Amino acid sequence: MDHISIKELLSKKPIGTTATVKGWVRNFRSNRFIALSDGSTIKTLQAVVNFENTPEEVLKKITVGACIKVTGDVVSSQGAGQDLEIQATDVAILGESNPEEYPLQPKKHSMEFLREKAHLRPRTNTFGAVLRIRHSLSFAIHQYFHERGFYNMHTPIITGSDAEGAGEMFNVSALDKKNIPLTEDGEVDFSEDFFGKETNLTVSGQLEAELGALALGKVYTFGPTFRAENSNTTRHLAEFWMIEPEVAFADLDDNMDLAEDFLRKVIKFALDNCADDIEFLSKRLEDEEKTKPQAERSEMSLKDRLEFVADNNFRRVSYTEAVEILRNSKPNKKKKFQYLIDEWGVDLQSEHEKFLVKHFGCPVILYDYPATIKAFYMRLNDDEKTVRAMDILFPGIGEIVGGSQREERHDVLLQKMEEFGIDPKELWWYLDTRKFGTCVHSGFGLGFERLVLFVTGMTNIRDVIPFPRTPGNADF
Repeated sequence: MDHISIKELLSKKPIGTTATVKGWVRNFRSNRFIALSDGSTIKTLQAVVNFENTPEEVLKKITVGACIKVTGDVVSSQGAGQDLEIQATDVAILGESNPEEYPLQPKKHSMEFLREKAHLRPRTNTFGAVLRIRHSLSFAIHQYFHERGFYNMHTPIITGSDAEGAGEMFNVSALDKKNIPLTEDGEVDFSEDFFGKETNLTVSGQLEAELGALALGKVYTFGPTFRAENSNTTRHLAEFWMIEPEVAFADLDDNMDLAEDFLRKVIKFALDNCADDIEFLSKRLEDEEKTKPQAERSEMSLKDRLEFVADNNFRRVSYTEAVEILRNSKPNKKKKFQYLIDEWGVDLQSEHEKFLVKHFGCPVILYDYPATIKAFYMRLNDDEKTVRAMDILFPGIGEIVGGSQREERHDVLLQKMEEFGIDPKELWWYLDTRKFGTCVHSGFGLGFERLVLFVTGMTNIRDVIPFPRTPGNADF
């Protein structure tokens, strides 16, 4: 390449040499000082222009958002906050930017405004940091599983099954919308459709990943999943990414061990490899929290929170014990919880999960949930009331991982499917694995955006994915 990245230049500090850099103008002061960013680092590089020797038509085009190429001498900087700068000997305009129209001027913009400019928001410090951290976490996840003998498995995006039994799925159809074929009952005749049956975008790759685990031993998926849930909360997306490992011969304890080790290692990777971005986002969060009432502020900085998870063992607590703690808690007795805990068997809400993390002073793994509130594929315990399920709870975010030991017994799985109203004929292939060489196996799911949300300290999940898909919003 005919240029060096700003990250590499700042790292190598080749003072006394000549270098060429390319990037986008963040600021241009006094017709002399250019703050240049190329996305390789959160830091900008100062390029100093000799305006007396630079053509007027070039100076006029050095505007915020413009793409330029700068060649010059690398020298020690006299300015605060930077070790070096470039004394420009040549400036070339690669792409102009009209300052009257460019929306990202050097001032503070709201998150709502930036979502409307999602095609440009990666150029801001905040979103540049988020996307670099997102990349590092993605790399760390693949590296973690590869080093431990897992095989990455690409599971279908188009599926004929509903793994969660939730029913909130996006339909996939090639039928002529102006002439939809109907059955005698007036229903859509999907036998005339492309796949000869009704199909949807997947909500999970888990069921197919189980098939892989029962052949390859250890597999994981890392792919897009979709939920047609009409929810406009800060925690929901219609399109998001899931990591789902499945392991043969692993029980619930093995599953909890894997999930805990996995989370601690990938967060440690981010701490070690994204220090500048995490420091920036930590300061950003600190400034944001100053505007909140004291009671709503986080007790830990972003960096402290990440180190807290990376360095502390997780506490394992049964659902039954957790319900007792919640039932006897001050917020419950004083009716401060929005959802009061008054009996065993209720589904825990985010407020309860956050309370438990605070109560134990560390990340928490809840296990052995009531069978009635968990999915059909989770292994039934001997008490026939609970299943071998587990959820991992993080500070400030609540549930981040959900998993279980899978039901490996054909007769029990068949009975549970019938109880859940799931047609065994639709999942004949899944049941087959319980007939031909079944074994104990386990797995979990991690919503990637939930992890990025936690590591970046962002407060809205729409701000940790490049182009969020939410109700009424599929731009870009």
